[in-house]
Amino acid sequence: MTLPLSMKALILKQDGFAESRDGAAIETLEPYLDYGSMPVPTPGNGQVLVKVRMASVNPSDLFFIKGEYGQKRVKGAAAGFEGVGDVVGGQGLYARWLKGKRVAFVGGVTGSGAWAEYIAVSAATCVVVKPAMRDEDAAGHVVNPVTAWTMFDIVKKSGSKSFVFTAAFSQLGKLMAGLARDNGFAMIAIIRKPSQAAHLTELGASHVLVQSDPDFEARFAALCKAEKPRVLLDAVANQLSADIFMAMPARARWIIYGRLGADAPAISEPGQFIFMDKKIEGYWLAKWFKQASMLEKLMTLRAVQNRFISGAWKTEVVATVRLADAMEELPKALRLGDGKVMIAPWRAE
Repeated sequence: MTLPLSMKALILKQDGFAESRDGAAIETLEPYLDYGSMPVPTPGNGQVLVKVRMASVNPSDLFFIKGEYGQKRVKGAAAGFEGVGDVVGGQGLYARWLKGKRVAFVGGVTGSGAWAEYIAVSAATCVVVKPAMRDEDAAGHVVNPVTAWTMFDIVKKSGSKSFVFTAAFSQLGKLMAGLARDNGFAMIAIIRKPSQAAHLTELGASHVLVQSDPDFEARFAALCKAEKPRVLLDAVANQLSADIFMAMPARARWIIYGRLGADAPAISEPGQFIFMDKKIEGYWLAKWFKQASMLEKLMTLRAVQNRFISGAWKTEVVATVRLADAMEELPKALRLGDGKVMIAPWRAE
């Protein structure tokens, strides 16, 4: 296969971090990205070159391009962290073995991004995708599904058969609802819109609370007394998150894996950390990948793919946008509703 020298990509216009923070909402991509041509990346030792079939759009991508994520932007690099594609080249024994295989990947850290026709990523972080798995599921099956699986391990070890999940109508929340149902755990799901409640219940959440309801505080207090949840899995990290945590029982853990909220929360009762043995922690999937054994990674990834193939999990896609149309169409697609948006570099008109 003869590879081109250049490719199309969504290219970062700015370096480093932003000075202000206003959340993941995107009205226009113009301040952050350009659609243009750049050289096809050359894979280094231990890397593969992947022809991207489909890339997912996660909140972390949006925070990153705006300079509000925990990693610095690199001006002139392609954006996008996660996707699926076919390995077309690489350096190293394992990279050569992967050639011709369809893989899921997470990239974007070393300057080669997924919102492009090609990406260079570490061969060791590529996951060979089973033939029965859809591209729509494979494109986002590392970040959210593996996060769900590994965070649910935390829940199972907590000593409680219930847990609290904020921003629960996210793709990750939907996956967690299914895991909770299938393993006999009660998920207390916190959502913003009443219209989301029925579907989340159908997916497996035992209790769904709308945060704007006038009786929210009383209902949550009653659930804490009845269910005794020990883990709060939180992507928002705002004042409501802090208030929820303060209302939880002794030995509760506030595990923050995202920061959708723009304002820093205040802790109303710091004595709880002393007398109730509460803890605040962070969760980052990249750290799990560094610390987990090879066997643990293989077993987790196999279990994740099997859930998608069996139909226990499904990626709910609201829009698939061509790379060439993304500057105009991606912000519109992100406002369509509660589901995943995908970018397809090679999709025809």
